[in-house]
Amino acid sequence: MDMVTEGSVYLYEALDKKVYFKEATILVPSHWKSKNVTKARTESFEKAKIRIDNANSTYGDQPYTKQYGECGTMAEYIHFTPEYLLNDAVIQLYGLRGRVFVHEWAHLRWGVYDEYNKEKPFYHSNGRIEATRCSKNIEGQFYEVTAGGSLQPCHIDPQTSLPTDKCKFFPDRNQNTNSSLMSLPSLDSVSTFCRKNEHNNKAPNLQNEKCDNKATWTVIFEDSVDKDALQTLKPLESPPPPPSFKVVQRAQRVVCLILDVSGSMEGARILQQRQAATHFLRYIIEDQASVGIVTFSTSASTLRSLTIIDSDITRETLVQLLPKRASGSTNMCLGLSQGLHVLQKDNGDVLGDEIIFLTDGQATDNIAGCAPSAIQSGAIISTIAFSNSAAQALTEMADKTGGIFFIAKDDMISNQLMDAFASLTLSTGDYTNEPVQLESVGARTSDWFNGTVSVDQTVGNKTSFVIIYETRFPSIYIQSPSGSIYTQTNMSHDGLLKTVTLNIPGTAEPGDWKYSIQTTSNQAFTITVTSQAAHDDVPPIIVKTHMNQQFSDGTKPMTVFAEVSQNYRPVINAEVWATLESETGSEHTLQLLDNGAGADAFQGDGIYSRYFTKIVNGRNSLKVRVKNQGGQTRFAVQKNSGAPYVPGYVVNGVVQLNPPKPPVSEEPLEVGNFTRTATGESFVVKLSGTTPPNFPPNRITDLSAEIQEDTVLLSWTAPGEDLDQGTAKSYEIRWSFDLDMLRNSFSNGHVVNTAAVSPHEAGSVEQHSFNLSFPIQNGTTLFFAVQSEDEQNAKSETSNIAQASKILHGPKPPGVSNPGMNLTVLVISLCVVIMVICFIVAVTAWAVRRRNRFV
Repeated sequence: MDMVTEGSVYLYEALDKKVYFKEATILVPSHWKSKNVTKARTESFEKAKIRIDNANSTYGDQPYTKQYGECGTMAEYIHFTPEYLLNDAVIQLYGLRGRVFVHEWAHLRWGVYDEYNKEKPFYHSNGRIEATRCSKNIEGQFYEVTAGGSLQPCHIDPQTSLPTDKCKFFPDRNQNTNSSLMSLPSLDSVSTFCRKNEHNNKAPNLQNEKCDNKATWTVIFEDSVDKDALQTLKPLESPPPPPSFKVVQRAQRVVCLILDVSGSMEGARILQQRQAATHFLRYIIEDQASVGIVTFSTSASTLRSLTIIDSDITRETLVQLLPKRASGSTNMCLGLSQGLHVLQKDNGDVLGDEIIFLTDGQATDNIAGCAPSAIQSGAIISTIAFSNSAAQALTEMADKTGGIFFIAKDDMISNQLMDAFASLTLSTGDYTNEPVQLESVGARTSDWFNGTVSVDQTVGNKTSFVIIYETRFPSIYIQSPSGSIYTQTNMSHDGLLKTVTLNIPGTAEPGDWKYSIQTTSNQAFTITVTSQAAHDDVPPIIVKTHMNQQFSDGTKPMTVFAEVSQNYRPVINAEVWATLESETGSEHTLQLLDNGAGADAFQGDGIYSRYFTKIVNGRNSLKVRVKNQGGQTRFAVQKNSGAPYVPGYVVNGVVQLNPPKPPVSEEPLEVGNFTRTATGESFVVKLSGTTPPNFPPNRITDLSAEIQEDTVLLSWTAPGEDLDQGTAKSYEIRWSFDLDMLRNSFSNGHVVNTAAVSPHEAGSVEQHSFNLSFPIQNGTTLFFAVQSEDEQNAKSETSNIAQASKILHGPKPPGVSNPGMNLTVLVISLCVVIMVICFIVAVTAWAVRRRNRFV
């Protein structure tokens, strides 16, 4: 891993000799054979912050970081490809791997953004055309490269007065500046990040747009997760040693179900527990995993020691052992102790083993006293609070062990308990072998319960329809897309479990499957539809959802995120709805948007988001439904970050071209009808009062400006009354000749008359044109910003700063004169010394796939 070793040196130099990488743990696929590999259950693909995996079709082999949070917040992961790491020809395209690694690490760890911009490579500054870069001390030349590989002067686009798309900036190979790694890490002289005194705050790049025109150095030292440590650390006295490496393999999953059978579980609750656990054992837990079952009430019992899932017969054996009766007190500590004892039986410890702990009440014993030892055991504890009276210690155990916390209501219609068990998966990165939930919905009726589930071309294997009824066996009809009708004679019925199941043989037919359930008595129903990939070389469309905070006191807005993707490709234009429900029954439904405004960082990146303002005290659940049944959904080709490709360098006054960047997918592809549901981890709200805070309108982040003769045209996306919901009361627009003055002292800018501007509903496109009180001279650059206000006179933060220049040319636009293998997923855990920051780099491997059959 020369890249990590080199990166450690560059990181050490870039941050005043305060930080370097100490350790790297590489997780290799389980089927690899090596004498020096250690078995471990503590590493997983989903936790990996650095992935070495097959290429994202939009990026190809270009390294990039998945990033959609606010400036200064940690990103999701870095993605490298095997080709990038093994083929030295890529060094010409992107620069030394160690430098590129630091560029991506800064995205990942410190939440800074790129200082170049492929979409806006040039801009006007003081009457000159400048390349988008940081710092402006980076020198180079502008040229167009012809089809034959020769150079010619750049041409000006008369519409923008900027160079045309064919114009490229070629930096000098030898520079007199050492910044910045977020702009051109491939330059030999570049070794640090732009500081405040050299930051190019007028360049139209994402760093300025997302980070309020702050320098990357400022964000790292003042806004990032490491701000406190970096400001107090002293430089190291000697160069850092190389990182040490450890190679591990993910051992098979080991899980113990610890189930509450106390008296309060008797009746409907013990039945719902059996139904959900049955679904987990039949359809969710993977083959070759080991599962044990423990129950607790006044005492604790082992119903089954660890058993390897090696057949459907084994799965059914475990299902039949699930508890059917409940009585006694709720001794949670006994249950935890018994479960840990069961897990120890396979190898003597519980490190990386999993506990799924379900309870519906308060502990009879002292759970607060025994929870710390369970937390320190090394087991991953996921907890399910079944009812709003379940012990608060459940949240702490999940949070401190890397588990997941869920709440599930007694109300059968919500299907929350089934959803919680269906979400307890552990991904290896190969989604072709993992269950996908297509539908999860409930209703109460005395007539018909109808619906449609879309089975798309990426799924179809192991498709199951599971219908649960409350009291009486109903009539059930399921119709395939071609018209075949399945009735009770095709289904299995378990009267004691009140469950009807249809397992579709082979691969389910793609298209819309319709279900109809008829009853003559008033009762509740739920239907859960699960499937897997239709082909072993085509990963399915998947949905992941989460909140930006698991614990909130109301001082910071909460944001709902849902990512819709297929094999790293963003799925856009889908209809995405989130349902957030408190343990007291308060329910709110939000449509999540991928519009690049409000809570959403980028338009068209497959990340759908929205602020959640109706927060209430207590524990809350999150469920997302995604569908495309109108034909608008596409696979996107959006790029938001990545290691910058350099087309060539100027060496001794002569441009030396690099090889062309390999082509990648440029056209969005259509996606057929599909449905998905996903359940996120539950979250806890603890307000100082009883009502949620009054949030102001959200900050406008997409303000743009244009000057047409002497008229200024501004455009932006409307904020809401409360963040991105509702309608704001008014706008305040100001402008200045000085960007810094407008950013630092908005109220001192020149006021624009907005009497005629009436805000529209959040998410609408706003436009306002106006004339200034004087003629705008040729070569002038102006800066604009907006604040909005709500009915309580709360003002938003100042928007991004938009700039526009008036550039008039003669009849003939001038040219620009120049200033002098196998697809592998590794998992690496990285420790940054002194701050003790550890990460995992994931590597998954499988045979080279056949040509993707899904178009």
